[in-house]
Amino acid sequence: MLKNYIKIAWKVLLRRKFFTFISLFGISFTLMVLMVVTALFDHTFGPQMPEQKTDELLFVNIMREQRDGGFMSSGPPSYYFLNRYVHTLETPENVSINSVFVTVNSYVNNKKLALDIKFTDAQFWQILDFNFLEGKPFGKQEVAYASRVAVINENTRRQYFGTGEAIGQEIEVDQVNYKVVGVVEDVPVLRLHSYADIWVPITLRSQEFKNTGLRGTYFATIKARQAADIPGIKNEYAHMMQEVERQNPEKGTALHSFPDSILESFARTLLGKGREGKLGLLYVILTGITLLFMLLPTINLININISRIMERSSEIGVRKAFGASSNTIIGQFVVENVFLTLIGGLFGFALSALVLEMINDSRLIAYADLSLNLRVFAWGLLLCLIFGLISGVYPAFKMSRLHAVEALKGGSK
Repeated sequence: MLKNYIKIAWKVLLRRKFFTFISLFGISFTLMVLMVVTALFDHTFGPQMPEQKTDELLFVNIMREQRDGGFMSSGPPSYYFLNRYVHTLETPENVSINSVFVTVNSYVNNKKLALDIKFTDAQFWQILDFNFLEGKPFGKQEVAYASRVAVINENTRRQYFGTGEAIGQEIEVDQVNYKVVGVVEDVPVLRLHSYADIWVPITLRSQEFKNTGLRGTYFATIKARQAADIPGIKNEYAHMMQEVERQNPEKGTALHSFPDSILESFARTLLGKGREGKLGLLYVILTGITLLFMLLPTINLININISRIMERSSEIGVRKAFGASSNTIIGQFVVENVFLTLIGGLFGFALSALVLEMINDSRLIAYADLSLNLRVFAWGLLLCLIFGLISGVYPAFKMSRLHAVEALKGGSK
């Protein structure tokens, strides 16, 4: 029966090519937009190199100070705060401190290059899963002695050394020479906690360690032993913040800092004013936007389907006259519409792949490598099915309610 329904659906699609084109275009374009947005979301917040174990990672990137009278300021925490308090937490497996990346100038063959540099400790390489193409990361000894060594990304290596040897060579950045000890795969700029063009030992900025304030230009990356330890880390961090606030010499100042996942941090900053976690609300908003975006073409597709099915009223009348039930007719039209939707989905996937490739080639997002991975493909397939069911059930139900005589006359109330 299903095979016959699919054959009928194919014949119907070929019979009214204009309606078929409009339907397929609406489905394909809608899914293309949703797939591209999903790929961007996954690329920014999902498990990606080098932050692959996202369920075991927390990040500290904001220190918010709220004083009496409503005055409030926020920014990255200081090295002093992270080293004295966060680094000494007992629940995590490891804690890394690294600077916010800054843009510096470099020159190669009389050509000026703008490179982003990040100062890190040795734990940075232990926590994050970088893909090393050559060499290895610098270790605790290089950090302790503030050695002028560097790990560079693939793009910087290509611009400086081409196909020649990179390991052991020197690279001049902001009038300082560094010895290259490792080359890693390019990290997308959307990965703010790990992204850079060049990584060097954090102790090369040791003059900033003397600042005993709570605000500075540093991040912390916290690695849990296992995902189940995340609540315990957050609880220990909250108790630690209470002690920091108690010791703060500026009385009447409330301090807010949290270890969050990337998405939790985004939700807290965007919706929680830096104080409250609003991850659930963010999911509700994103779901609502997605459903609203799907609703508009779905309504249009419903109207097209009603017009297309109305033309087949005589067919419906004949089938009902021979004893076909309303459920059987609904099932046929739903199968036809899901079939149409899946064809549109295939076009949508192909169009999405083309658009993502164009985004990657355009370099609008530095080192972006957007792709239709298995998670994105699964979401796209699910959206296809939802799309087909939503736009097919109502027209099918409406036409299945026709009486046999009325359907044979080609009319509908």
